[in-house]
Amino acid sequence: MERLWAPWRLSYLKAERPEGCVFCGQAALSDEEALIVHRGEHCYVVLNLYPYGSGHLMILPFRHVASPGDRTGPERNELWDLLDRALQALETGLGSQGHNVGMNLGTAAGAGIEDHLHLHVVPRWRGDVNFMPALADVRVMPQHLEDTRAALVAAWPT
Repeated sequence: MERLWAPWRLSYLKAERPEGCVFCGQAALSDEEALIVHRGEHCYVVLNLYPYGSGHLMILPFRHVASPGDRTGPERNELWDLLDRALQALETGLGSQGHNVGMNLGTAAGAGIEDHLHLHVVPRWRGDVNFMPALADVRVMPQHLEDTRAALVAAWPT
């Protein structure tokens, strides 16, 4: 049997599950506890607890909305502004060389949480798709989430 050592997962597994929307609950926590990189007036940027790769961010409105059409003008504008700033922070703080950006709208499209709109921002590096996901169905995370958050907060453009 293959083993992948991920000791930081134990605190998540033992944690009490909040009722209601996980993203609404997350926004009520401290930035450090929730892994929030930046809070705007209408939206916030947070590290994904189940990342596709190192530095995987999500940008979402504080308000509980499911569809892009349900956002207000200020929410829409700030989300796109935060995307620009997140890309800059990923490039400066983690040295990303490219990015995948997108939304999964509805469970049929792959949304794990379909009731609270969120935009995924996944940093990429040349050669980052290696044999581990293809052969072992494993993603290697080279940096602890708290360290990744610290690097992105330090690199966040003002």
